[in-house]
Amino acid sequence: LSDARDVHLPPGPLHRVAGTSVSIPCNVSEYEGPTLQHFEWFLYRPSAPDISIGVVSTKDPKFPYAVFGPRVQAGEVSIQRVRGDAVELRIKEIRAEDAGVYECYTPSTDSKYLGTYSSKVELKVVPDKLSVSASPPPATRTPFWARGAVAASPRLPQTTLLEGQELQLTCSALTETREHTHLSISFGFSQPEPPGGHGTVQEVIGVRRDFAVEAGGRFAERHKAQELSVIKRGPREYQMALGWLRPEDAGVYHCTAGEWIQDPDGSWQLIIQKQVALAQVTVQTIASQLSVSASPPQIRVAPGEPLELLCQASGLPSSPLPRVTYTVGWELSEGSATEGRLVAQVETDGAVILGDGYTNHNVGQRHVSLQKLGSPPGSYRLRIESAQPGDVGTYQCVVQAYVLSPKAELRQVAASRSPGLAVDMKPEAVVLGARAWLPSPTIYRGDTAEVRCNISVESTQVVHVALSWWVELAREDAATRGHMLASVSREGVAVLGPRPSGGAVSVEKVGPQSHQLRIHEVQSSDEGRYHCALTAWVRSPDLSWYNAGAVQSNTVTVYPYALPLDTLFIPLLAGISSALFMGITVLTTVTCCFMRRLRKRHLHPSP
Repeated sequence: LSDARDVHLPPGPLHRVAGTSVSIPCNVSEYEGPTLQHFEWFLYRPSAPDISIGVVSTKDPKFPYAVFGPRVQAGEVSIQRVRGDAVELRIKEIRAEDAGVYECYTPSTDSKYLGTYSSKVELKVVPDKLSVSASPPPATRTPFWARGAVAASPRLPQTTLLEGQELQLTCSALTETREHTHLSISFGFSQPEPPGGHGTVQEVIGVRRDFAVEAGGRFAERHKAQELSVIKRGPREYQMALGWLRPEDAGVYHCTAGEWIQDPDGSWQLIIQKQVALAQVTVQTIASQLSVSASPPQIRVAPGEPLELLCQASGLPSSPLPRVTYTVGWELSEGSATEGRLVAQVETDGAVILGDGYTNHNVGQRHVSLQKLGSPPGSYRLRIESAQPGDVGTYQCVVQAYVLSPKAELRQVAASRSPGLAVDMKPEAVVLGARAWLPSPTIYRGDTAEVRCNISVESTQVVHVALSWWVELAREDAATRGHMLASVSREGVAVLGPRPSGGAVSVEKVGPQSHQLRIHEVQSSDEGRYHCALTAWVRSPDLSWYNAGAVQSNTVTVYPYALPLDTLFIPLLAGISSALFMGITVLTTVTCCFMRRLRKRHLHPSP
């Protein structure tokens, strides 16, 4: 009947493991009276199925029988109210003698005795058949480059790995329970909380009871990136592989095995769970192992001589490590405040690249090499075949370590640079001179203006010069002043730039040390200050070029005057304009007076 009292228990039998806790829910519906209902629990043991044993009650504290009295008083057996008409029977560390049929009874508060006032469910207590262990225990591994590794504890195996290596741990789990159960395996780790505490176990990865593989927390992305996996090896062994180790992966690793059973209502229940510590893992960072030095501490070379510098990187393994790769390069800075520029670098794939200042149109292809030496390990040699003044400065060797991800992405994990190494050069003076002058100081508009530049070069070396011509126009803003009109390269090739007024320019050599700029059909817009600039280039033995010096001449002013004929033509135009104005004025006055007299005669005729 829909209006009759009904007591509900989950369908049985319920299988639970000895030594674990059990909770059996019970609720009543369709009752009359107060919402706060009372409950009484009874046990019928298999040995005496007709005899009820009082377990616990919400109403009477003296309700438990003698076999349950002490356990109820100790809190091992209790009844927990969920709401007014629902409770749970809770038993801690169930025993074999706790097996049997449990009855949940509700004393009547109804006006009529209708419906059911109790319900029963069978509880079967099965023995603990789950075993979990670290199999095989990981050996203590201390890398040959480790410094001051902690000795292994006799209780917990120790393993020390370098950043970027792979951690493999194996856990053995097996159950011999007769009932049909499923296992779940979870690998986790904990980091001790200072001072000397025990951190919370964080899940790394696990195999669920439905055989699904899931990673926990921050490890989910690494599982997605294929850095983390778990596989089953044989009937009972599970292996976790955590690659590309990071410093934050250090800690105590655990294996947790859980046994699950499906109750008759279709829900899955965790009936027992066990955990075992696998290993104390220490991750040594590459940065803590890496150090870089350079030699010799100071060197002085002459232009054209070879320059050799040695870089020694300690802390690198003698044999390449999988997933870990390095770059080794040299940087040059001209002062302590300036940022270093790249000279040469060995890339992660072994290719050598040169900095921008060592291979371009101006300098050519310089002979610069960076080579890994066989002995001692981790040594690299930078060699510049022909030193140039631009090679003077402070050199530093820079080593960078990267970890290569499964997606071939590089992640930098360490960088170290050597102390500065000073390189100086024996001076070989190159004295330059340049003087600009005007052959004809008076220049008229429409003429060809000539600006000459006399140069001088004093050097014991063979010097090639490059010359350029510049103008600062009088009518332009100070912020935009300075235009190159023409240049002659060290090879003698002339390049003519755009002239601001739009006219033509030309350059020529008029003497052994004299050059000339010609400005054709000069205009007033060409007025300005002109100068020449001289650059000395020296060719090294390796056929590359370097800038040996530069100088700028004095400035000369080009002022285009108006032609003499133009000065006479201006007064003439003024006279003609004045005469025309006077003539028009007189003609207008006479015409006006004549017309006025003619009108008067017409209005007043004579008699």
